[in-house]
Amino acid sequence: MRRILSIGLNTFRETLREKLLYNLLIFALLMIGSSMLLSRLTLGDANRLILDLGLASINLFGVVIAIFVGIGLVSKEIDKKTIYTIVSKPVPRYEFLLGKYVGLGITLLTNTAIMVVGLLSVLQIMQVPIELVLFKSLLLIFIELLVVTAVALLFSTFTSSTLSAIFTLAVYVIGHLSGDLKALGEKLDGVSQGVLTTLYYVMPNLERFNLKGHVIHQLNVGTSDMALIICYGLAYATLMLTVAAIIFQRRDFQ
Repeated sequence: MRRILSIGLNTFRETLREKLLYNLLIFALLMIGSSMLLSRLTLGDANRLILDLGLASINLFGVVIAIFVGIGLVSKEIDKKTIYTIVSKPVPRYEFLLGKYVGLGITLLTNTAIMVVGLLSVLQIMQVPIELVLFKSLLLIFIELLVVTAVALLFSTFTSSTLSAIFTLAVYVIGHLSGDLKALGEKLDGVSQGVLTTLYYVMPNLERFNLKGHVIHQLNVGTSDMALIICYGLAYATLMLTVAAIIFQRRDFQ
């Protein structure tokens, strides 16, 4: 455990040097801040616009950070040939992989916290009521980011950075359309139905983590429902990390 935390903290320090990280964070804060201007121009409910744009910005930029930083956790080590030094040390490969995941998780937590502070500041300035369901939504956004990070890390263990990004983006999009895939599959027959049904059960149902509608309409989410969604997200991330560790353990770097 100590080695995993050590690798995680080192990974966190490395990601802080990424210029892309700061550019995305600044752009996200600008997007959140621009909701104040847009709310004055809209003819609809300004509060809903601020909440919708704020949560969407946190989710979108969090996912971009998770994907494009996550796929580089392993691929950079391979490209720089430093992976040979790492695998030669008495550190199990799964600990190295988990350490990288923990490091990016800390990075995502830090960046999400900064974006949340920005959103809460805008809500306070615009005198938008802050309900408990907002914090529940933010928690599920972070759980979703952990799932996406695990998926990105999995792909990065056996394919290139470009393909990892494409595959992870595809999983993210399909994950938010899983309900539509299931409905479409029920209307088809044969192989098409089997393929869509398989995708529905294999891909993560990321729409479970989307509570924007609940926040906008001030609909509360029960504690049991929250617990089930969180357990689902953590279980799926654990499964992805387990598969990634198995693949990484068997990969030959000689």
